[in-house]
Amino acid sequence: MSHLASRDAWSTQVAGPRPRQSSTLVNTHTDFLIVGGGIAGLRAALSLASFGRVLILTKASASESNTRYAQGGIAAALGPGDSPALHLRDTLEAGDGLCDESAVRALVTTGPRYVEELVEWGVRFDCEPSGQLAFGLEAAHSVRRVLHAGDATGREIGRVLWQRVVALPSIETLDHVLVVRLIERDGVVRGARVFDSDGRSTEVTAGATLLATGGAGQVFRETTNPGVATGDGVALAYHAGARVADLEFVQFHPTALNKFGSPRFLLSEALRGEGARLVNAHGDHFMTRCHPAGDLAPRDVVARGIVAEIERSQGPVFLTLAHLEAARVRRRFPTIAEACRHAGLDLAADLIPVGPAAHYLMGGVDTDEWGRTSLLGLFAAGEVACTGVHGANRLASNSLLEGLVFGARAAEAMLQPSQAAEPKPDRRPAGSWRPPAPSRVTADHALTVAAVRDLMWRAAGVYRTAEGLADAVARLDRAYALERLAGGPTSRFDAEDWQRLNLLAVARLIARASLRREESRGGHFREDFRSRDDLHWRVHLTDIVGHERE
Repeated sequence: MSHLASRDAWSTQVAGPRPRQSSTLVNTHTDFLIVGGGIAGLRAALSLASFGRVLILTKASASESNTRYAQGGIAAALGPGDSPALHLRDTLEAGDGLCDESAVRALVTTGPRYVEELVEWGVRFDCEPSGQLAFGLEAAHSVRRVLHAGDATGREIGRVLWQRVVALPSIETLDHVLVVRLIERDGVVRGARVFDSDGRSTEVTAGATLLATGGAGQVFRETTNPGVATGDGVALAYHAGARVADLEFVQFHPTALNKFGSPRFLLSEALRGEGARLVNAHGDHFMTRCHPAGDLAPRDVVARGIVAEIERSQGPVFLTLAHLEAARVRRRFPTIAEACRHAGLDLAADLIPVGPAAHYLMGGVDTDEWGRTSLLGLFAAGEVACTGVHGANRLASNSLLEGLVFGARAAEAMLQPSQAAEPKPDRRPAGSWRPPAPSRVTADHALTVAAVRDLMWRAAGVYRTAEGLADAVARLDRAYALERLAGGPTSRFDAEDWQRLNLLAVARLIARASLRREESRGGHFREDFRSRDDLHWRVHLTDIVGHERE
């Protein structure tokens, strides 16, 4: 069987030592099952290792995750003039009125302790000549608070976490494994059914299961995410009957490399934090017309500003660092400079063509502040989870911090798996779904993965309309119903079939919630409802599988 996920052109560097692994499952029961090998899953595993056997399942190679591609850094209130209160305020403002303040408070108050722990463990954050930690500035932060390791912070954190995981005999890792279904018995999640690297289907039972599968950028045609980010965790939880929330809120990073023939590559917000400017083909610095903060406005504002400028000027938009010291640019951003060089561009001297791309999913599996989902025995942490910490728009460099903090907190909760998350009062159903009648669903309604991604980019991208979303929902509903019929209890689905079903499931959940929310807020912008409406829409839209559940 072929590998379960494609490998990005820039994923050839090894993140750290290889964990113990085998080509097939050695044990089919474990105390703690963790699906995903990014920062949230690894941090949880390290906390759980003293309490029983831990099995980490990764979809591709052990180190392949969104964590690895996190360039800018990790935000923590550790620098001069900073405080958790300031970090709280900035996060709430970026979240555009929809953050869960108690979750944000947990993030910003405990975050510094966990980041200091990383330093103690050997993470090599950049330092000033004095030896003090160096703090970068990114959009919507009121002070410099972003710790970084060059422009490969996620890879450096992953290196250290994997190094510690390898040293613990109670942790086993299996890579190139696709989890296709959660096992639920008597109302409790008891593990998962998986395809191993040889295509064999196996059940793994566990006392507690953590989803740490990352995001869903691959649902969209244009994305900065690696090939593994197909939303599997959200689909797994949804199909098992767990509540999902806020899936209309997708963050489109404003500055991905946009050169024909070159892969979409993230051009970190840290570039603009260090002085890079956005200009049009005439050299005009247009973002000052869109927001007082200009190039350092919130990400959703910058993304829309770029799209609007491309349409207004009928020309490309560029990022330029030519006014900065070239040697310093190349020294501060070596990974980005190398990626640009492969695309035939000089980061320090050339105009770098950019455009928005799907980057981060603010919504996900609905959890409390301890990673508990609405199902007993099931937990979620990191990008796959929706704690409400990001609201409608994530503050830059809060994602690694979220994985670190809530991965550790979820581990604590997994020691008491008999508790589930309490329902929150500010939840509203995104709507009920009834599968189309089987007689009305034909093979003509099938959608390829490429067609789903193209449809989502056009209908549920940076700008959205009722007409485009309604059409997308209808097409995705029919395609999803067809896949669900094919994937019944007696199906012969292989790994690729399950991945297609998961992608369809997440795409239609995003499109349904986007159609339901008739306002513009954060990463969700409706051209037919351009204003924020707190009176009617200061709520979190939720979805839960209906009677179509098997």
